[in-house]
Amino acid sequence: MKTILTPIDFSAISKAVVKSAAELARSLNARLILMHVVQPPVITSEYGAVMANIQEIVALSEKTAARHLELMAHKLQAAGLEATSLLLTGSATLHIVDQARKVGADYIVLGSHGHSALYDLLAGSTASGVLKKSPCPVVVVPPVAGKKKRR
Repeated sequence: MKTILTPIDFSAISKAVVKSAAELARSLNARLILMHVVQPPVITSEYGAVMANIQEIVALSEKTAARHLELMAHKLQAAGLEATSLLLTGSATLHIVDQARKVGADYIVLGSHGHSALYDLLAGSTASGVLKKSPCPVVVVPPVAGKKKRR
């Protein structure tokens, strides 16, 4: 059975990513692995905001993400698809590529937030990093464009 790894970040594009992955899974008789990576807050200097409770923040993020992932997996299962969820903490790009290798993913389906080239250069892009390092084909779901007004 083929495997589709579907990393989501619960942003506005996540629904479209899951829908695209589900359509691909149906056409290939594949199983879906919904994945989320909690990225711990980064303190860039000793003068940054004091975050004595970083572990609590990460734990709350993990708990919330796990609940959302399970709900999404159950909805896909109810629709007749084989779906599981996976929650990790750390660097999204590294975990996605690593998990794709570990599970023998045939495809990765993820979203693009449509940032500018300057943003990607300065801040990096998960989709871009995965595209460069992926061991399998990557399907990038573009951001949903707003409806244009008629003139």
